[in-house]
Amino acid sequence: MDLADLHIFRSVVQAGGITRAAEKLHRVQSNVTTRVRQLEDDLDVQLFIRDGKRLHLSPAGKLLLDYADRLLTLAQEAREAVHDAKPRGLLRLGAMESTASVRLPAPLSEYHRRYPEVKLELHTGNTRHLATAVLLGELDAALVAEPVADAPFEKVPVYDEELVIVAAAGHRPIKSAKNADPPMILAFEPGCPYRQRLEDWFAHQGEMPDRIIEMSSYHAMLGCAAAGMGISLVPRIVLKTFPGLKHLSVHPLPSQLNHAQTVLIWRRGAQSPKIGALLEILTGPPDVEARPIKRRRGNGQGRRTAP
Repeated sequence: MDLADLHIFRSVVQAGGITRAAEKLHRVQSNVTTRVRQLEDDLDVQLFIRDGKRLHLSPAGKLLLDYADRLLTLAQEAREAVHDAKPRGLLRLGAMESTASVRLPAPLSEYHRRYPEVKLELHTGNTRHLATAVLLGELDAALVAEPVADAPFEKVPVYDEELVIVAAAGHRPIKSAKNADPPMILAFEPGCPYRQRLEDWFAHQGEMPDRIIEMSSYHAMLGCAAAGMGISLVPRIVLKTFPGLKHLSVHPLPSQLNHAQTVLIWRRGAQSPKIGALLEILTGPPDVEARPIKRRRGNGQGRRTAP
């Protein structure tokens, strides 16, 4: 078993089959098939359950995939470590939509200015999808909302978001779920922690929304809220980007629910100079709008504080 075999094995899993993996690896299909079978022979286990032309990971394959991810990540980290510590290459960053649209333009512009040899890719999604992508090695790091599992990640708090409920202008004060008129939630797909918080808010009061309408963007949510279709829970900072603010009413949440931390996460043990450079910028002196929370010593990063 060598790293090349593990790389091919993981590529087959990520691509969903031999054909697409061969295209991604620029190899012929027969070569990929042979290398996978050689790996199975070497380990004396079946890594895939073959159903015609479709492949499904066996229990042993699922176990090996976790080790393959860690070994390949460590190998990449070793390659970077033996060279200079200057950030270079591709940085695949994930972020929630609100963070990407409001928080990141200035920091990413500064990152590009300081480190022109780094090519930045930004991918948006909800916390669940982004965390999974980091674990699978599809993203190097991601900005997500707590709660996030501690064990697989290293994470550093970056922003503290104030959350508010929005409804149509003129809506009566929303002090409980019973005040929502109509009692419908406008939210992202499951996996969004803000959606979960609003659902929990209803549930804790013994209420259920009549319906949850899934949206693909905050502007769509705010527009539908302004039209009286329902209520939504959003970071207050996204309201500054909505041109129809006068058509909305904004309602505070109880103090125990109205704040959420946004953290930068990466796979445990997989920090690179590119991630370190990003962390330095994100936790450095903020502009007036973006107020990163103060860093505490942890994760081997040293102490950095922002005023």
